[in-house]
Amino acid sequence: MKVSDRRRLRDRDVSFTLMGLGCAQMGNLYRLTPYQESLSAFEAAWDAGIRYFDTAPFYGYTRSERRLGTMVTDRERDDYVLSTKVGRIMVPDETVGPEEDAYVAPLPFRPHYDYSYDAIMRSFEASRQRLGVFKPDILYVHDIGRATHGDRHQHYWDQLTKGGGFRALGELRVSGMVKAIGLGVNEWQAVADAMDECDIDVSMLAGRYTLLEHEESLPLLDRCHRQGVGIVVAGAFNSGLLAGNRKFNYADAPADILARVGEIEAACEAEGVAMQAAALAFPALHPAVVTIVSGARNGEQMKANVGWFEQEIPASFWTRLKDKGVISADAPVAGG
Repeated sequence: MKVSDRRRLRDRDVSFTLMGLGCAQMGNLYRLTPYQESLSAFEAAWDAGIRYFDTAPFYGYTRSERRLGTMVTDRERDDYVLSTKVGRIMVPDETVGPEEDAYVAPLPFRPHYDYSYDAIMRSFEASRQRLGVFKPDILYVHDIGRATHGDRHQHYWDQLTKGGGFRALGELRVSGMVKAIGLGVNEWQAVADAMDECDIDVSMLAGRYTLLEHEESLPLLDRCHRQGVGIVVAGAFNSGLLAGNRKFNYADAPADILARVGEIEAACEAEGVAMQAAALAFPALHPAVVTIVSGARNGEQMKANVGWFEQEIPASFWTRLKDKGVISADAPVAGG
């Protein structure tokens, strides 16, 4: 597979390169990232043939949208696909501290959850101005779900349903202001619920359909494939655990998860496959998946991600993992 290979949404005029650049790190995620470092990640992605870029108002408290907008608007508009998100209103606030929500030196705009009709329209308009892009291609509802909101989930879900949030998305699509709508979440259940409520086109699912964790979300991806809903996979490294660290869902990995990683490492060594390459390749083998979004802080990281993604992986590798029970028997794999 090449990062520049294309997959289209079934019912919408959106074509993704098989790898996209996720731009949370442009917002100083975890550490300060100078603009030139972010620019080098963008340019390395572009030079490799990547043409899909994803951002959100929340990333760096609007910093990511501002930076990415400066970069993409130097390119021809028809040459790239751009997505951003709604669900938080960014309110000017001089009390924003030196680090908030894992973003270092965030800009002075504090996020407030709001999924109502008016809030989505306001958020979309603000994003257009920060990006300098009149019509972003895709608009995702950001971070809706029970695990995210706990006891407040029903309140926010009602804003999407009874409060007109989904209606706002539909109107933006019908008017041509965006080409496709969906969710950008960490919870596969939220995507399933949204499909029952709204005619969504595509959803970004972070960390839930990966080489390490896919059994629970596999029925959803199968349903998405049947119904023509594209899946954008993010978090393929599971918080970095499949890239060499020992974190899982941003916490210390439990023993059973580490044991599974050990099985993957052993298969990689036996087959001459980089674990990072396997992590990026596996989700792309499901027919519902339209692209794999990879974050990168700088050009060297981006080049490494591209190299891993384009590594050839023998069918025997996937067979080995299926035989060990690491990969679900029902998960699509190359040669299987």
